[in-house]
Amino acid sequence: MPLNRFIMLWGLVFFCTVTTTLAQGLMIRNYNVKDGLANATVYAAVQDKDGFIWFATPTGVSKFDGKRFRNYAKKDGLTDNEVVKLAADSKGRVWFFTLNGKPSFYEKSVIHSEDNDSSLIFNSRSHYMQYAFEGQGGYMWFLNTNNRIVQYNGKKTIYDKLGASGSDLYFLMRNDSIFHPLQASFHLESLHDPGNTQQQIYPVSPYPLDDSALHNRINKSAIVIIRNTLYSYTAKDAVCFFNGAEWGIKDDISHICIDNDNLWIGTQRALYYLKGYFNGERKVIRLLDNHFITSLLKDRDGNIWITTFGDGVYNIPYKNFYFSYLDNTNGLYSHSIFSISKDKKNDLLLIGQNAGILNTMDGENNIRQYTVDTTSGRNSVLSITPYTTDNVLIGTDNGLYKFNTVSRKTSLLKAVKMLKDVDVSPGGKIRIAAKNQVVALDDYAISDLDMLVTSLASINDSAYYVGTNNGLFFCTDRKRQLLPAGADTLRKVSIKDLKWIDGSLWIGTSDRGIYVMQNDSVVKHLSTANDLASDICQQLYYDGVGRLYVATNRGVSVIDIKTQTITRNITSSDGLMSDDIRGVYADNDILYIATSNGLCYFNADHIPVDTVPPVIYLNNIRYGDSTFLASNNFVHLYKRKASFEAEFGTIVFDLPELVEYQYNFSGDTTSGWVTTMSNIIPFPDLQPGNYTLMIRARKYKSDWSKPVSIDVNILPRWYQQWWARGILLLAGLLVVLIGLRYIIRRIKQAEKRKTEYNRRIAELEAKALTNQMNPHFIFNSLNSVQHLILEKEEKQALNFLADFATLMRQMLNNSRKSYISLEEEIAFLTRYLELEKIRFAHSFTYHFIMEDALKEYTIYIPPMIIQPIVENAIKHGLAPKNISGYLEIRLEMVDDLLYCSVDDDGIGWDKSNSIKSSRLIKHESTALSVIKERLQIIKSFNGSVGKLEIIDKFKSGFGNKEGTLVEILIPIVKML
Repeated sequence: MPLNRFIMLWGLVFFCTVTTTLAQGLMIRNYNVKDGLANATVYAAVQDKDGFIWFATPTGVSKFDGKRFRNYAKKDGLTDNEVVKLAADSKGRVWFFTLNGKPSFYEKSVIHSEDNDSSLIFNSRSHYMQYAFEGQGGYMWFLNTNNRIVQYNGKKTIYDKLGASGSDLYFLMRNDSIFHPLQASFHLESLHDPGNTQQQIYPVSPYPLDDSALHNRINKSAIVIIRNTLYSYTAKDAVCFFNGAEWGIKDDISHICIDNDNLWIGTQRALYYLKGYFNGERKVIRLLDNHFITSLLKDRDGNIWITTFGDGVYNIPYKNFYFSYLDNTNGLYSHSIFSISKDKKNDLLLIGQNAGILNTMDGENNIRQYTVDTTSGRNSVLSITPYTTDNVLIGTDNGLYKFNTVSRKTSLLKAVKMLKDVDVSPGGKIRIAAKNQVVALDDYAISDLDMLVTSLASINDSAYYVGTNNGLFFCTDRKRQLLPAGADTLRKVSIKDLKWIDGSLWIGTSDRGIYVMQNDSVVKHLSTANDLASDICQQLYYDGVGRLYVATNRGVSVIDIKTQTITRNITSSDGLMSDDIRGVYADNDILYIATSNGLCYFNADHIPVDTVPPVIYLNNIRYGDSTFLASNNFVHLYKRKASFEAEFGTIVFDLPELVEYQYNFSGDTTSGWVTTMSNIIPFPDLQPGNYTLMIRARKYKSDWSKPVSIDVNILPRWYQQWWARGILLLAGLLVVLIGLRYIIRRIKQAEKRKTEYNRRIAELEAKALTNQMNPHFIFNSLNSVQHLILEKEEKQALNFLADFATLMRQMLNNSRKSYISLEEEIAFLTRYLELEKIRFAHSFTYHFIMEDALKEYTIYIPPMIIQPIVENAIKHGLAPKNISGYLEIRLEMVDDLLYCSVDDDGIGWDKSNSIKSSRLIKHESTALSVIKERLQIIKSFNGSVGKLEIIDKFKSGFGNKEGTLVEILIPIVKML
């Protein structure tokens, strides 16, 4: 809702002597169509049980919470858009009296009519309801325009004949103990009641207006309006307590409202406010001139609501009755005020304005205007300073004047341009601050300063402080020179006003708040950080009894001089006409505040403060694209990516824009509160679960309200249930497992193919290496045969060839295999050793030692691994000996490897290497390197690590034994 527009409307006060005088005004707020009201023509207003204000218009009804209008029309459930009257009962129902006469009411966010409530089906015969009465048991009685009574009992709506024909309204009124009226007054043509001929009628009240018994009677009994008179109506008598003709009110009264001791009268032409009427006061204020007043309502907070025909709704906040206002609409020259003071002796208020105008208001509220400065251009009255008895000093833009409060005469004391401040010392010396000079009247002037002089404060008759836009200075009449004063913090500060109070200098600045200086040192600094209304100070005013008032652009701050603390702030939120404060003046309990929008005065110690927490209500709930009626328990099935929104509000008619909200979704009432100014709380994509949303509010200077709780239950869909999630999880895991199994299977197959491929390659490489050894062995054997033939041992050579052929056949078979059994390997080595014994003339013996554990298994080893080692032992260890040698071959199991040692007692490894035989060296290197390479290849496809180690026994600590020990660990395949 846009900001409310404010208007100031004032009226004339009519005395019985027909003399007139201007009086205080009332600040009135207007609401119209632009603010959300359904129509500018408003027929009636009521307040329901919850506190909402309802307005009846030709285009429906408006429900108002102080900030927002919620409008209802026929499309929302009304039986007709033309709503002429309203009634609110004790059950919280608001009844709508529409032009078609069909009954309907609003209850718990729903409009009930014959379309959705069969108990309201009724043939009105086009007569609409005028008045409503509430009886016991929830019964309702209505009187229509045909003077017929209609009864509603909650089950049906029927015509009911209670009184005599033609006197039904009188019957309901005189039996008010049974039929409680739901309207403030009744319009009648006469007081003649055919059914009550004993009733007494008093055209003139036999009781004085300030009689408490009369006031009590008026508040309890029905009020009858006959043209421009008011009667208190009972079955016993009717007493006239107001006659409009006696107060200058000639128009017929349309509506009335009783506000404590005050009486409000609405007519077709104006609104009349009779302040203190029931206290016997003879004062009337005419307001809203040329307005047709259709109804008046005083709400529970004391605010007055005025509905009009064509001009919307007017509201007078309750606190405005504690204030008095003056501006150009009720006596002042203009709305802008620059200075304020008072001559207490003559009880004359002095108000300085632009155009050189000085306004005076006496104790009878008579306002007069005097032109002090007639100079053209800017000539505002900037300061009013008490001087001598019956005289004040008036400072304007163009000079200093003296004004006599008795004769009301003005005289010029000093013409000076751009006057800023006037100060009077304790002894009566006058000093003037003007532009770039300081003037001591009738004495001296300090001119042509390179700074703007803004203010003065006398310490005594000869010493004073000077405030400038370039810091604080000190001056004496003797030296007549401005010297920098105060601490370094005040050197470049722009000073607006100064006040010397009991040995302390109070310094108001243009943008840094207030400084307090004692003995040339700053002892206190007050700013917005200390709750000062604003750091921009415009005037300082000391009331002489311990309170300093600071006028700022955001209200007035009150400072306790003794404690040097801010006691309170007064702003437009408290009732001022504006926050732009120009001046302050205190007269005992009355505080006058001059603003750029008028003068406001009030009892400073009785400013009303509404500390009662506001009423908070839930408006509606939106989830996704749907809107639901207000409820404290919301249950709904989960919607994906749907936003949950709670819309709420407060019923606050004064300063609704300052209402703060807090919400809490954690369920913790001590913490977790989030503050916001918005009345909508969004929760995007709220997940399934149970939540508790708490909302509270506070208005200006009130405590937090009691939280309103909403239980929110977002139900999960089937796929969000634990069992569905479990099934989905298991299904997902199963799919993942199947996928992993398939992937692992593919990887294993690929690895298997790769391993098989590598194994085949390694086997082929091993076989190739084995085949490399076959020619080597054949060459050596053929050498042996050649040796036998040369030695003429043909028979032995033939036997050797036969055994050699068998050995070659066995070698050929073994070379085709990756593994051969240990028995085959021993048989092959035995045949080979026998041939070598023949070849070397039985110069050595050999022996196999096999561990018994090897006999329990079938051991497979790579072929042609041991044979080259045995061959080296014979050729390079035993053959060079001059005596017979010994060769031992030992076979054992060591950690799933075959341990084989070939031990000879030959010449030894080192000695063999020293024999310079390039053939032997080449042969040995070839054999050993081939064995090592074969062991590495076997590791690549078998995984077992082989080992080959050659030990010279003489050098390795075997005593004096000679020979070579070769140890080899051979990867095997073991089978039972």
